[in-house]
Amino acid sequence: MKNNINNLCKNLLKQKTPDEFIETANKVNLKRTLNAFDLIMLGIGAVIGSGIFTIVGVAMVGEQTGYGAGPAVIISMLIAMFASLFSILCYSEFTSMVPVAGTTYTYAYVTMGEFMAWLVGWVLMLEYVIGNVTMASSWTGYFMELLKGFSHILPSWLVNPPVWLVNDYRTAVSVYTNMGLDPTAEIPKILGIIPFCINIPAILLLLLITILLVQGIKESTKAATILVFIKLFVIFLFVFTGMFYVSPENWVPFAPNGMKGILSGAFLIFFAYVGVDAVSSAAEETKDPQKNLPIGLLGTLIACTIVYIATALVLSGMVSTDKINTLAPIAAAMNSIGLNKIGGLIAAGALAGITSVILVFQLGAARILYAMARDNFFPKSFQKIHPKHGTPHVVTWAAGVLVILGAIFMDLNISAELCNFGTFANFMVICIAVLILRKTDPDRKRPFKVPFVPLFPILGIILCGGIMIHGFITLGISAILFPLWIVLGIIIYFAYCYKKQRKTENEK
Repeated sequence: MKNNINNLCKNLLKQKTPDEFIETANKVNLKRTLNAFDLIMLGIGAVIGSGIFTIVGVAMVGEQTGYGAGPAVIISMLIAMFASLFSILCYSEFTSMVPVAGTTYTYAYVTMGEFMAWLVGWVLMLEYVIGNVTMASSWTGYFMELLKGFSHILPSWLVNPPVWLVNDYRTAVSVYTNMGLDPTAEIPKILGIIPFCINIPAILLLLLITILLVQGIKESTKAATILVFIKLFVIFLFVFTGMFYVSPENWVPFAPNGMKGILSGAFLIFFAYVGVDAVSSAAEETKDPQKNLPIGLLGTLIACTIVYIATALVLSGMVSTDKINTLAPIAAAMNSIGLNKIGGLIAAGALAGITSVILVFQLGAARILYAMARDNFFPKSFQKIHPKHGTPHVVTWAAGVLVILGAIFMDLNISAELCNFGTFANFMVICIAVLILRKTDPDRKRPFKVPFVPLFPILGIILCGGIMIHGFITLGISAILFPLWIVLGIIIYFAYCYKKQRKTENEK
């Protein structure tokens, strides 16, 4: 009995060295084609999306938490930025040492062992897959609004389809209720029992993006770069036009709900910084990763924070908090001052922005699954590389199918909150991992080093942990679902992954 417990503990804590991961990565055929500019474009593509086009308004009003930050949302952004900064410095140290796919999952394996690596990978899947559900649902909303602008050209069935064909079930119920209609009468039922709702635009978009990602990382990055320039153009158009319509009285009261509102805003705004992690997921496809990955990570954070704060200052100055449109705050702000054409351009830019986020999130989800498959947590078929395109096509399709299933069943707001919990957990893990490896392997060459260790990693843990705890206190369903996700991951590990790992070891 004692030997069994000792063997169990030994296996749970079994680690891989950075050299083992690098050796494995060198044996496969992922193409190294990305430079620092490509990585920054990927990062901006992932970060500037629904966060700036939708969640900024939600954070100001407090629609989800009940405590809006108001104009003090810029303080929320700074808190989220600093929480991200300390973690991203830790990412930069690890990516320069271990430039392989897998991000925090790989770093947890190096420092904390097999069991923690699996849990971190499981949470990363939540972060990317469920995060993309949020993006896809948000994209459909903007897409349908854009189609309404062409109602005089397009057929009515396309511009105004049944609500249940363009929304998940919970959202469809809410829309029908707001319309004064009975959802049970409007939503069709399978076998007369099961309500049937399906977000067709989101599903079609996810299929197209999955096909693009299979074609190659460079092709995907080119598409992301085009989308980035489109959305940056419309954001700068909003900032430089809207600044002439700012009324300082709209900034009063600055923080209507005090620190509680600011922290709630920081929790929501943090969703925007989820995409920074996706930059490190492309490590095996980056040229000179020791140099380019830290530049890509830090460049993304700085550029995106500047854009976010400028946008929030103008938005909060143009429109008082009680009149913010939480569905499309930036476009609605332009429409409110009579600049409808610019508002329409912003809606189109929002589509480009959200599309780029979905693309990068999907890339990150596939690379996480691929890294875990290489470590025998998943079937060997997940390790296959496309002979022509040099991409992990099997896991790319697997990730696409998972997001499509999520888009059918998941609620947008709950998926965004779940994604945030996953991000906070992973950002804390990377800070802990840096502290551990500094002690266990102090002599390893570090092309990039986190300054002021242990202070900076500890600050990252405190900031992320504090905002995460605030989320657990103030949120409802998602605060329950996240621990349940962890429990499900533990069950799958012991029921399948642990046995598979031991079987693989015995076959060697």
